[in-house]
Amino acid sequence: MSRKEGSKDYPLELKIEAVRMWIEEGYPQREITERLGIRDPRRVNTWLRIYRKEGEAGLKKPRRGRPKKNRNSLEERIKQLEMENTLLKALAIELGEELPEGLDIRPSTDTEGNSK
Repeated sequence: MSRKEGSKDYPLELKIEAVRMWIEEGYPQREITERLGIRDPRRVNTWLRIYRKEGEAGLKKPRRGRPKKNRNSLEERIKQLEMENTLLKALAIELGEELPEGLDIRPSTDTEGNSK
């Protein structure tokens, strides 16, 4: 799932300034968003909630969600090819085709000997 179109990441300093403006100066959230150029007025409320619960460290946390896969990594490519080989072997056996002599039809194992 991708982010909403037009969504924006804000720097930590801006988040802290928004919280400070609300706590110390008593500005309303709408005015804070206008002064600091924050698109979504509810964003300040979210930062305030996080700040109350976790402090400044909560505002530093990286975005939640599934980390992006590195599809170009060699390990990922090897995993993909091993999975394809296993499926093709199983399909060949199911169809009753003769496999080339010397072809290992056992499931692949990793370097520690664990079955995949």
